[in-house]
Amino acid sequence: MRFVSTRGQCPPVTADKALRAGLAPDGGLYVPEQLPLIDEAKTFGPSGLGEIGSLLLAPYFKDSMLENVIEQICADAFNFPTPLISLPSGPQVLELFHGPTGAFKDFGARFLFRAFDHIADQRDPITVLAATSGDTGGAVGCAAEGALNAKAVILFPKDRISAFQERQLCCWHEPVTALRVKGDFDACQALVKQAFSNSELSRQFGLTSANSISIGRLLPQMSYWATAAIDAKAQTGKAPGLIIPTGNLGNAVAAIMARKMGLPIGPVVLATNANPTLSEWKDRGAYQARPAIATLANAMDVGAPSNFERLAHIDPSGIDAVIRVEDDAIQARIRQTHSDDAYIACPHTATGLEAYARLPSAHRQQRSWIIGATAHPYKFADIVEPLIGETIKPTPALANVLERETRVTDIEATLEDLTSYLMATGAAGRVSV
Repeated sequence: MRFVSTRGQCPPVTADKALRAGLAPDGGLYVPEQLPLIDEAKTFGPSGLGEIGSLLLAPYFKDSMLENVIEQICADAFNFPTPLISLPSGPQVLELFHGPTGAFKDFGARFLFRAFDHIADQRDPITVLAATSGDTGGAVGCAAEGALNAKAVILFPKDRISAFQERQLCCWHEPVTALRVKGDFDACQALVKQAFSNSELSRQFGLTSANSISIGRLLPQMSYWATAAIDAKAQTGKAPGLIIPTGNLGNAVAAIMARKMGLPIGPVVLATNANPTLSEWKDRGAYQARPAIATLANAMDVGAPSNFERLAHIDPSGIDAVIRVEDDAIQARIRQTHSDDAYIACPHTATGLEAYARLPSAHRQQRSWIIGATAHPYKFADIVEPLIGETIKPTPALANVLERETRVTDIEATLEDLTSYLMATGAAGRVSV
């Protein structure tokens, strides 16, 4: 399988090169040259996320260094449950937060760093730059900790994430470092793109991405949408609709790709926070990036979603609706879901629950609907606990984060500052708080 840039100004590359490069030389994002069709009947044979994941991903890595290890990588990376919970109020919730860092980002990050073990070596290591609005960095840090052939540098916006999220970004051991950027998430993301576009810097440090601009982060995310959709159709006989809380569009594009491959996925509805970029695009038919707005669902605080390029390339009409949810509605939905369904939702998952409630009644009754539960509510205990009047217990893995030492370095949102840091530390140095 070859991969091409969304901007079409550079030659196709192999899967290995697409994973290693992250961003295409013309500044575009890599997409598969074609989307292979999967016979839906064959997906009912495999049992479990790892098996379905390897079935979906195998065509993309044919003739690559990963061809013979995809099954092993998927089994190792996707080794935690993804329960599909039916709520009394109607929807099903796909819990994607049972991995080691309590967020759906664990799927892509764990796949990516296991792939790097096979496509890089100590003589030619990889430096992973990851901009994060909350959850990506924790997943990347955890997946990279102890890696032999890849280093991770995590960039996150100062004063824009929860205290626990910041701790989770800054607690990992070598070869992981955390940079606190004076700016918002879009500034962090722009900084990473600038670094990738600097050919000399990219060559010197072997730069690549672990954000969803990396095709290696996005492809694995098809696996859980496919698995949940297959399960739901087996129960009802009809393809379910998906409601996807989104900021940077990676999760949504993964679902669209799975649907175009032939998986039984019905309408795809996006739930956003107060950031208006996607809802304005859907309402007006024109895309216009906006400055990011800080909200309670901070991992979705994105005004310029980078995966929009992929969506426009793969299936610009693939999104059926975009529902924008303000902070007051997030709070109300957390309270109501706890009261009506005895279910505790994080602010991001609450946008999906609110989007479901706003669907026309006829649409809700036509099919089952699956809402992506993207993060464990403990990660947002400071927001959620006052709303529901009870204490949220962390998972053992999340509790362990509280015991770890944290280290971080502050930088300005400039390529000069990032370059100076990389030069001074070789992308591996750390500074204590």
